[in-house]
Amino acid sequence: MTRSGKGAGTQSRLRIIGGQWRGRKLTFTPAEGLRPTSDRVRETLFNWLAPYIHGARCADLFAGSGALGLEALSRGASHCDFVDTSEAALVQIGYHLATLGTTAGQCHRSSAAQFLQTHNEPYDLVFIDPPFGKKLVNPACALLAEKKLLVGGALVYVEWAASEPPPMTPPGWSLHRDKTAGSVAYRLFIVD
Repeated sequence: MTRSGKGAGTQSRLRIIGGQWRGRKLTFTPAEGLRPTSDRVRETLFNWLAPYIHGARCADLFAGSGALGLEALSRGASHCDFVDTSEAALVQIGYHLATLGTTAGQCHRSSAAQFLQTHNEPYDLVFIDPPFGKKLVNPACALLAEKKLLVGGALVYVEWAASEPPPMTPPGWSLHRDKTAGSVAYRLFIVD
């Protein structure tokens, strides 16, 4: 995330790193707990995902700025559900989708738990990057497994504070890759 030169603190920017919208800079309004995945971490993650991303159905469960879902769409994902409790964040993501000229994204104002309870179409790729320190990762992982919302071979990306214990994952989730960058730890799981 980079701060804009004018009015720093009122608007922030994120840059799409790769794909059809590579280099596009999108602005969003910062909010408490909003911590877009850094360019460096996103670049590593999407290098990991390169063989799997094309045509994938995705969910960005704690969308915030939408950085992960927008990057996935830019790199060839067929669909992304952006889920967040913040109306302002979703309005901004909707604006970005319109600006980029895509109808492949859909915004849902809901908690991740509520969305997963009522949703029934399985995903190829799910991003779980909630505000740190709120213990939201484990319940989201459990609901994905319990509701059978992942296709065989699906990928689940999880990000959390490196100072916190790693998340518990359901049976059948195999660690594919993991890394720590400063205060952020992240893992990519493959679901059997």
